[in-house]
Amino acid sequence: MIIKSIKLTNFRNHSTYKLTCEDETSLILGSNGWGKTSVLEAIYILTRGKSFRATDSEILNHNADYYRIELEYTSGEITTATYDGKTKNFIILDKKTKRLPKKYKYPIILFLPSDLNLISHSPGRRREYFDRIFSEFDDSYSTSLSKYQKALKQRNELLKTDSLTKDTLFSWNLMLAKYGTNLTKLRSEFINEINSNLTNVYRSIAENTDEINIVYQTEAPESEQKYLSRLEDCFERDHYLGHTTFGIHRDDYLFEFNHSLADGSASRGETRSIILALKFIEADLVYQKLHQKPIILLDDVFSELDETRRRHLVKNFKDNQVIITSVDMI
Repeated sequence: MIIKSIKLTNFRNHSTYKLTCEDETSLILGSNGWGKTSVLEAIYILTRGKSFRATDSEILNHNADYYRIELEYTSGEITTATYDGKTKNFIILDKKTKRLPKKYKYPIILFLPSDLNLISHSPGRRREYFDRIFSEFDDSYSTSLSKYQKALKQRNELLKTDSLTKDTLFSWNLMLAKYGTNLTKLRSEFINEINSNLTNVYRSIAENTDEINIVYQTEAPESEQKYLSRLEDCFERDHYLGHTTFGIHRDDYLFEFNHSLADGSASRGETRSIILALKFIEADLVYQKLHQKPIILLDDVFSELDETRRRHLVKNFKDNQVIITSVDMI
């Protein structure tokens, strides 16, 4: 056990709530709309530094002017986050900081019901999913992604102005080329790592001989100079449309099932086995790269899985601390 307890005050629809964790698996029971996911969200904020689904103003209970969450580890360390309607602060060892320091972050494997539809989701949702995974075990990925997104936002704002020249965009193009090239390299490496085990892990779940593969789809070149040239070549079109039409923010991840697109060829059960396999590999990668057993947060996914896949889920995560939400006893 890693987390001992989590306490919420004015967090979403919880005026006050405390979860005391069990040694291995903790179950949060409640009807739909009760706020089970909010408990996992609070844990995620205090272990990763931000929510996986909303801004702080959206999280704040509408009847309150602040929220506070407090997480106690089994080591005795306590991490607290507060938000007063304007500013969020983390408090650790009586020291206040606006961001959760790296050394106080802990790896999390988050499993949401929407993840089971990942294959049929939009490219944007798949990018968001893999960005979250890769950021878990590589700080350089998270940093490059943050800087790329900030540069992209600034470039897009400039593209909407009338009096604009290529020179005005040059510094932002340089940043996009630098961080975009780095992210392309990392994404390719990480997908190759996942693919090296994906079929075998899938077969252990589905008990068949199907082949699974993820194709990382990008238009980005390998060199910064070529990336920069592509951005400059798109100047007229981008200015006309008012946004950046080339870059790694348009990447996609395509799932293949027996050499065909899984979306349309894999059954519902096969699709869920693919996602389970992906989650198991994600946990293994986190352990290999960070040498820490991640905490597993499962948000109401048991109701979406049949008995066989539930057993595989329990078996593969038996050595981790697991926190589950559910509407029924499981």
